[in-house]
Amino acid sequence: MPALSEVLAALDALWPPERAEGWDAVGTVCGDLDAEVGRVLFAVDPVQEVVDEAVRLGADLLVTHHPLYLRGTTTVAASTFKGKVVHTLIKHDIALHVAHTNADTADPGVSDALAGALDLRILRPLVPDPSDPAGRRGLGRICELPHPMTLAELTAYAAARLPATAQGIRAAGDPDREIRTLAVSGGSGDSLFDDVRAAGVDAFLTADLRHHPASEATQHSPLALLDAAHWATEWPWCEQAAAQLDAVSDRHGWGLRTHVSRTVTDPWTAHAASAPLTSPLDHSHTTGAPR
Repeated sequence: MPALSEVLAALDALWPPERAEGWDAVGTVCGDLDAEVGRVLFAVDPVQEVVDEAVRLGADLLVTHHPLYLRGTTTVAASTFKGKVVHTLIKHDIALHVAHTNADTADPGVSDALAGALDLRILRPLVPDPSDPAGRRGLGRICELPHPMTLAELTAYAAARLPATAQGIRAAGDPDREIRTLAVSGGSGDSLFDDVRAAGVDAFLTADLRHHPASEATQHSPLALLDAAHWATEWPWCEQAAAQLDAVSDRHGWGLRTHVSRTVTDPWTAHAASAPLTSPLDHSHTTGAPR
């Protein structure tokens, strides 16, 4: 079996830490570099449920997309949520490694996996990495649908293809509008509206869309929006990343056993559709609207 240091070198080759955003916190959080690694678990979030899963699995390494500590801390006391995660990992000799924004812009990266889950044809990055002469790295992807769909059909299609969450998929725009081209970006994407409009696509699928940016985006153009759960847009990367490490393991004869967590760590657990009002005045006493 390889040493942790060898596996980490392979992960850094797949997702170089120097390509992460300056504010990000990627790389190895804990782990003995000389320890042997035989089993690896991939997940989106380094939360206690996932760490407990790694313990049950007998994993030697947990690779997550989201950082455990994005900002500095003064304690890893087990009485804190994140401190308990660290204590559990160290107690069971499990290393933790993070690939975040360096995996977002990779080739293939998080948005490639998202496009693959939707069976889209990838055309190019939405925001190309200027340091990549091949023009394949970058944030988000511009894609073509497998066949034209209305926005309503595309919304149902995305809900069926992506991992199930309480949120499902929300859409903004004319439900009957035909969609042929789609920009996708795993994770929070409402900072990319200018790039999406410049790309001239029919629709944009991402996560964490806020009211004002989404409202302004739909007012500026006929762009349709699809808002999925953050976790659901990034989970497909875990399967892609595990396959990439499998290929490295095969080349080196390591015999690693890779696993992908199916634990749903999206924080939202229930959803109820709003009932239509019979009259605006019927609801005025509960909303404070003028009578």
